[in-house]
Amino acid sequence: MILLVTVVALTLQAEPKGGKSAMKDLVKNVGASATVKDTADGGASATVVNGIDLSKLPFTPDSIKQVVVSYQPQIQACYEETLASKDKAVEGSLKTVFTITGDGLVTSAKIDKKGSTLKDARLHDCVVAVLSTMQFPAPPDGKNVPIEFPFNLKAIH
Repeated sequence: MILLVTVVALTLQAEPKGGKSAMKDLVKNVGASATVKDTADGGASATVVNGIDLSKLPFTPDSIKQVVVSYQPQIQACYEETLASKDKAVEGSLKTVFTITGDGLVTSAKIDKKGSTLKDARLHDCVVAVLSTMQFPAPPDGKNVPIEFPFNLKAIH
C-alpha cells in the first residue's frame, strides 16, 4: 500500500538570501524533537516534534501533512541556501519519496528526479537530510508505509 499525499503540495516562498551558514545550521538543528515523560498517567511518554505531540495524532494523510508542514522552515532554509541566492530566480517542484517505518521514523528518503523540475544536487541532499530526521505517528498496523510528497518551491522578488 502506498500512501500518496500529492494533494497537499506545499508552496514554499523565500526571499533571495546568500551565505553558507544557513545550511550548516539547518543540518545541525534539523528535526527538533523531544520525548516527554508524563508521570500523571503512570509514566507514559510522548514524542513531541516541532511542537506536535505525535502520541495524540492518528496516522492519516492529514497528520502526515501536519508533520511535514512543521518542517517547512527547514525545507525553506534548504531552498534559500541552494537556489534563492543564485543570480536568476529559480522555481519548480521537488517530488520526495520516503518510507515511514512501523515506529514512525523515516527511511529511504530520496528525491524522485524524474518527477522533479529542480535539479540542484545540494538542494536534493539538504531536503533528504531534513526528510531523514522527520518523525510521524506510528502506522497502526506497525508496517512500513511508502509516501510521496511534492514540494513547490518559489522565490519572491
